[in-house]
Amino acid sequence: MKFIGAGAQPGQPSIHHDTVFTIPNLLTVVRFLGVPLFIWLVLGAQEYGYAALVLAIMGSTDWVDGYVARRFDQMSNLGRVMDPIADRMSLIAVAVTLVIAGVVEWWYLAALLVPDAILLTLSLYYFHGHPDLPVSRIGKIRTALLLVGTPLLVLARLPIPATEVYFVAAWIFLGIGLAGHWIAGYNYFRAIIRKGKGKGKGKELRNNADDGGSR
Repeated sequence: MKFIGAGAQPGQPSIHHDTVFTIPNLLTVVRFLGVPLFIWLVLGAQEYGYAALVLAIMGSTDWVDGYVARRFDQMSNLGRVMDPIADRMSLIAVAVTLVIAGVVEWWYLAALLVPDAILLTLSLYYFHGHPDLPVSRIGKIRTALLLVGTPLLVLARLPIPATEVYFVAAWIFLGIGLAGHWIAGYNYFRAIIRKGKGKGKGKELRNNADDGGSR
C-alpha cells in the first residue's frame, strides 16, 4: 500500500465537496484537541510516555483522514484548508512546548517558524488569507517525517532501554524533515508569488475591459 495519496481510486477525479461534517474533518478536529492535551502532559504532568502516545495518535490521524477522504469520496473544501492548518499548528505548538521543557533548542522552533512566517506574510499580501494551494508531495513527506521524529524524541526522555537509539533516530527524521520543510517552503513561496501575480494581472485585465466598455 502506498502511503502518499493512499486511498485514491485510479481514474477517479478528486472532487472537493462543501460538506462540513465528515469523518476526515472529525479526525482533524481530534488532532486540534490533541495539542492542549500534549502541552499539559509535558509541562504539567511531565508524563512523557503518554505525551509520546498522544503524538503518535495525532500523527496517525493525519494519514487516516486523508485515506478515508480519498477512499470514500469525503474530500471537502473545509478539510482542504483545515488539514494543513492543523498540521502546522500541531508542529509549532509541540515545538514550543518542547523548547519550554528543554527537550529541543530554540533553533529548532526557529527553523519551523521562519518559512511559515514568510509564507503567511505573502499569503496575506496577495490573497488576504489562505492561498488555496494543493499540498505538495514534499510537503506531505516533510510532515510525516516530523510527526515520526517528534514522538521518538519525547521517548528518548524516558528512563527506558535504548534511549540513545531513539534520540539518534529522532534527529535523523527531524533533520531530513526540516530540510524538506525549507524545500517545500521555497516551492510554496514561488507558487504563491506566481498565483498572486496571475491574480493581479487578471484583475487588471478585467478593470481595463470595464473601462473600455464604459466609454
